[in-house]
This record gives sequence, C-alpha cells and structure tokens, in this order.
Amino acid sequence: MLLPDIPSIADPALTTRLQALLDNKTKPLGSLGRLEQLALRIGLILGSEAPVLHTPQMLVCAADHGLAARGVSAYPSDVTWQMVHNFVTGGAAVSVLARQHGLGLTVVDCGVRHDFAPYPGLVVRKIAPGTQDASRGPAMTAAQCEKAIANGREVVCLLPGNALLPGEMGIGNTSAAAMLLARLTDADVADCAGPGTGLDAQGMARKVAVLREALAANADARSPLEALAALGGFEIATLVGAVLQAAHERRVIVVDGFITSAAVLVAARLAPAVLERCVFAHRSHEPGHARMLAALGADPLLDLNLRLGEGSGAALAWPLLVSACAILREMASFETAGVSSSL
Repeated sequence: MLLPDIPSIADPALTTRLQALLDNKTKPLGSLGRLEQLALRIGLILGSEAPVLHTPQMLVCAADHGLAARGVSAYPSDVTWQMVHNFVTGGAAVSVLARQHGLGLTVVDCGVRHDFAPYPGLVVRKIAPGTQDASRGPAMTAAQCEKAIANGREVVCLLPGNALLPGEMGIGNTSAAAMLLARLTDADVADCAGPGTGLDAQGMARKVAVLREALAANADARSPLEALAALGGFEIATLVGAVLQAAHERRVIVVDGFITSAAVLVAARLAPAVLERCVFAHRSHEPGHARMLAALGADPLLDLNLRLGEGSGAALAWPLLVSACAILREMASFETAGVSSSL
C-alpha cells in the first residue's frame, strides 16, 4: 500500500525562535508551564511563529464489530447506529461540545450494521456491515483494511482547516484497541483491556478470555497493517488513514482516548513522524490507555477520568490549544510592554 509522505518537521532554528519568543513574554520564565510547551509544539506543526488554528474539524468514525457477539461489551451492537443518529441530530456529548467550541463535525459510517437515510454531516464510506468475529479469524481482509485507510485519507482531503480532532463509535471497539496494543507492544492483553462501556468483574473475565482467543486465532498477524486487519475495526482503520493524511497535510492532530490512540499507534508504526503532529488531549479512565500513552511517548493535557470516546476529550482540550496560540501571538514581550525583565 502506498503511504503518504510524512517527513520529520523537526526545525531547530524555528524551535529556537519560538522558545525565545515564549521566554521573552511578560512573565517569569516558564511560568505558563505546559501551555508554553503546547504553544511551541503547535508553532512547529504549523511552521509559524504566530500560529492560527482555523476551521477545526471533528471526525467521528463509526463501525460495528463481529467480536461484539461474544459479549465483550455491556451494550448491544444496535447502540452503534443509534449513537450515530444521536451524533448527527445534535444530542450526543461530542455534538454539544462541537457546538460549544465551534468545531466542524463530520460523522463517517465506516461499517455500521444499519443503513442510514441521507443526513447533513453524515458521510457513508461503509466497507461492510461490521467486521468478522476476530476470535475465529481476521476481522477484515487486507483489501478491506486498505480500502478503509484510503477512505480515511479521502475524507480528510475534503475537510477544511488545519486541525483534526478524531473520534469514534463502535460497540466492541475497546476490545479491538486492547488487542492492537497487546500485539504491537508485546504486552499481555489482560493488562491492556478494561471495562469499556461498564463490564463487571465477570464480564471482564469473559472479555479477556475472548481477546486471548482472537489473538491466538490471528497469531501470524504481526506487522502493523496485518494486526490492524486481523484485530481492528473499520472505524479504527479509517482513522488510521485520516491520521496519516492529516499528518501529511501538517494539520494539528488532537488525539482523544483509547481507541483513537490505537489508530495513532498503528499510524505511527507506519510513519513515525506522525507523532510530531499530535497533541494528546487526555488520559482515559480505560486502564490500557496509560500503557498506550507510554508506548507513544505521550504526555496528555488532561486527566478527567473520561471513558466516553466520541472525540469528547479532544473537544474538551481544544480551548487549551486556542489559548496557547493566542499567548504566542498576542502576549507582549518585555521590550514592547516596557516592563522590566528582572521579573
């Protein structure tokens, strides 16, 4: 599969200039803490000493999972299509947050087991009505996986703006994310899996047993693309393509929780410089997310015990990115403000 060109954006000269700008603002050195680090990162991603984030886009990808029939979620698969309808009609958490923060919201049917009527903001890129049961073999074929990645790239190409906030919906997708984390980091899946939508102890034991079956059934799927096809979902594969395209276009990628981080993990294994374009929004309450963030070398902005998904954590972190850019562009220097630099 042909991947987009994603070179490193490391720029020591720009880094030096950005750091000098931040150090000379009217404040004690480093007193804005991680907001300064965030401003520097966004400046590097956008290649600017006065970065402006414009027309930010939330992209929520949805699909069903064959593995859900094995009881790995506390909710039935029908919730996937019902929540897609909730997204586009404005009732979901991510819909509310997108409105609040002026974020464009596009929802993609990547493989939901339901046929939707046309609706504004809903894009249909259905590969199939859900993946196969990964405990019995690959969740999708290599061709289906490549098509989903291509779909993600194509959708991002059509979106305006210079920032992408990916989100997801799919009953059973914490299982797919846990298996991808286990396979790509050689971890025990029991350390990667969590309660997802709210499983009790008995449900968790059943979930881990099913995930072990799926990993054993796909023991030969070792490369990032093989693992994605064998263990992932159509929405995760579509997000991999979206992340790759956003990185290629040098957009700021605001990474949400466990499932979107799994897509970023796959994308980064394909093109490591993807991570240079990422801002990690939060640490999810899903237990495997801390392990995922460690594997990505990521230090998230927030820790609110979120475990909703949808891109909700990315939307909540968004104002911090806007503030970081405003500080870099608009805050006076000691010289321009006539303030003594002996603060």
